[in-house]
Amino acid sequence: QVQLVESGGGSVQAGGSLRLSCAASGYIYSMNCMGWFRQAPGKEREGVAAIYTGGSRLYAEFVQGRFTISQDNAKNTVSLQMNSLKPEDTAVYYCAADCRAGWVLEPAGYNYWGQGTQVTVSS
Repeated sequence: QVQLVESGGGSVQAGGSLRLSCAASGYIYSMNCMGWFRQAPGKEREGVAAIYTGGSRLYAEFVQGRFTISQDNAKNTVSLQMNSLKPEDTAVYYCAADCRAGWVLEPAGYNYWGQGTQVTVSS
């Protein structure tokens, strides 16, 4: 089993920045990738960014150039730096781990999930 704990959510005005972190514990040695997802009220969960253990990254089009995913393998953490935030970025953000190849930005491709952290961007 793998446990994931997110932190760093909060409220910010449009144009501001937030940094989310996800700490992984448990049997993490077989994980091949980690990702960030978000879910706004009334909408489906969607992929935001993902990173393989080798360092390759993938981003959803709507965050290209604004968000950056990174990992610290020594600390078993993955972070999401979010800049130039927009009101439409408001959602609960989830960390996920251990994906199937080709499913890195698809919720169905992940085996483990955190509880989520709220991000609210006001105009």
